[in-house]
Amino acid sequence: MSQRTAVDVDDTTGVNDVNGVNDVNDTTKSVAVDENKDTTNEEPLSSTGVRQMANVLYWRFFVNLVLMVLDGTMLVIANLIMFNVDPLAYLPYGDNFRTQLTAGFLFVLLGAVYVGCLHSSGIYHRHVMGDGFQVNYKIIEGVVKLVVIQCAVNYIFKYPLPNHILFEAAALTLVFTVIERIIARVVITRRRKTGKYSYATIVMGSPECIERTLHRLHKRSQLNYRTVGVCPIGVDPKTKKIISVPIPDTVNIDEHLTVLPYSTTIGETAVNAGVQTILICDVIRRDSVEFNVLSLAVESLDVEIALAAGAADMGAHRMYFRNIQGMPVLTMHLPQYGYATRLIKRVFDIVCSLLLIILSSPVTIITAIAIKLDDHGPVFYTQKRIGLRGKPFRMIKFRSMVTNADELKAKLAAENGQTDRFIFKMKKDPRITKVGHVIRKWSIDELPQFFNVLKGDMSLVGPRPPLPEEYARYNRLYATRMFVKPGITGPWQVSGRSDLTAEESEQLDVSYVQDWSITGDITILFKTVQVVLTHKGAY
Repeated sequence: MSQRTAVDVDDTTGVNDVNGVNDVNDTTKSVAVDENKDTTNEEPLSSTGVRQMANVLYWRFFVNLVLMVLDGTMLVIANLIMFNVDPLAYLPYGDNFRTQLTAGFLFVLLGAVYVGCLHSSGIYHRHVMGDGFQVNYKIIEGVVKLVVIQCAVNYIFKYPLPNHILFEAAALTLVFTVIERIIARVVITRRRKTGKYSYATIVMGSPECIERTLHRLHKRSQLNYRTVGVCPIGVDPKTKKIISVPIPDTVNIDEHLTVLPYSTTIGETAVNAGVQTILICDVIRRDSVEFNVLSLAVESLDVEIALAAGAADMGAHRMYFRNIQGMPVLTMHLPQYGYATRLIKRVFDIVCSLLLIILSSPVTIITAIAIKLDDHGPVFYTQKRIGLRGKPFRMIKFRSMVTNADELKAKLAAENGQTDRFIFKMKKDPRITKVGHVIRKWSIDELPQFFNVLKGDMSLVGPRPPLPEEYARYNRLYATRMFVKPGITGPWQVSGRSDLTAEESEQLDVSYVQDWSITGDITILFKTVQVVLTHKGAY
């Protein structure tokens, strides 16, 4: 890729610095400010921004309206099926008010309540509408809320709707809604590839961070950010001010993206370019003067400003402001680490691991026999790992490698340039046995770790337990992953596994610790099933 240089802008005059303009690639568009241009007949920038955001809100309203109608229709269809099974069940009499409801009115009413339950679960948020498992989980949450409301109404008004009809209709509603949302997700995803149902976005930051952010946005289309331009910036070593910087040859950024200059008029440039969001990935800190000035300049034109937060910014603290005897105090609390939630997680681990040990026992026996017959070595492999708050323990796995695998690791890591990576993984690892390839592909080698969960050394969900030498190299931020129990599965395993970069793996682990929740664990467990069946990133 030929070198491209962003156009510098003098903040005091708004006039483009011509230095480097001729170096811009022909396929790259740059935006310049023409001071001599007559703007008397142009639409005011603030009005343009409002119009552009109104267009975005229009398609968001339209898409959500269609989804709401479809979701309500799924409930109606499910109840129509149950109505044919038992028509009298849908003609309840209220003993308290002596009112009679027709089946049709009841279906419409239930459909509206169901949509309200889904809305309260957050399913219509723009970052959720195109997602997969997150949508399915919120559908389950919405159906549960609907059942609770129906049961409460039946009890209060003494409606004789049979419970088996209620629960069967709810189950059908769940199935139909999941199928409907799968089809809707396919349609939305295809439309996004054509630029629909998304926010035109400028990514601002260092060229290296812009490259990483573009890569992440490409893999996470549910975020609705459609990149149309980049604004490479840096810090002037002399003045310490934010300036435009060139894009070096070592950075791979799509040449068809517009390279925008950085200035105090970036909001106006974004509006004129039809942009709805400016995404800052680094360089500008959220507590800096530059960010305050930029956010005011951008948001005053109704352009959204967003930050691609790093791992250190992902805390889910609840903040409380208190005035204690005239002294204002701001306290922070992570509610997910309360005693009750930790107890629930432990009980959940014990019950699920016991159940999974029983269900997987036939596979466990067959695997043990196959490993023994393969090379007559030991069936199990135990390894020292670091657990909760740095406490070592012995992790159990089915042996999938040759008996001297640990001795070969350092040599292979050096040959594959992974000496600085916390998690060593390589495709076509020569240490893996024939049986090992099969059990790794299907994650069968992890089954004995359910005994680690029963013992309390591990959890079903959490960051992977590191080796002692890996743990010794953790920085202060990444070491926070040790504040929770390591897990059999976790964010790393369901987000790409071995295909992730070291930075992506680290950020997933740290964000899991900061944003942990029981519902999040359940979502990861469902995602794990899909990952195991598709073998994504498994080697």
